[in-house]
Amino acid sequence: MARIAGVDIPKQKRGVVSLTYIYGIGASRAKDILAQAKVDENTKVQDWTDDEISNIREAVGALTIEGELRSEIQLNIKRLMDIGCYRGIRHRVGLPLRGQRTKNNSRTRKGRRKTVANKKKVTK
Repeated sequence: MARIAGVDIPKQKRGVVSLTYIYGIGASRAKDILAQAKVDENTKVQDWTDDEISNIREAVGALTIEGELRSEIQLNIKRLMDIGCYRGIRHRVGLPLRGQRTKNNSRTRKGRRKTVANKKKVTK
């Protein structure tokens, strides 16, 4: 396995696909990285030369990825929660924040259903 940005990327896959194993790099960004490094996007990682790998490492090193990106995202969420804006409150409560309905769906954000017992009828 080739190691780029602290991540082992699979050797048997094409370059574009294997670069997406790095957090913060999707398909289009992977294509841009390979174009910048002058590497064919259809060649497999095992066929890359040492020069190509070093060029790819340089291109990836200029990006915000992996742990740095994760911490940046968490800081942005914390900032929203601290200022008390609508999105921050929704993050705090654990509800969806992009206008989705919550009466029936949104189980991913709300978690498992919490059964609420019915009120008992008073007998005379």
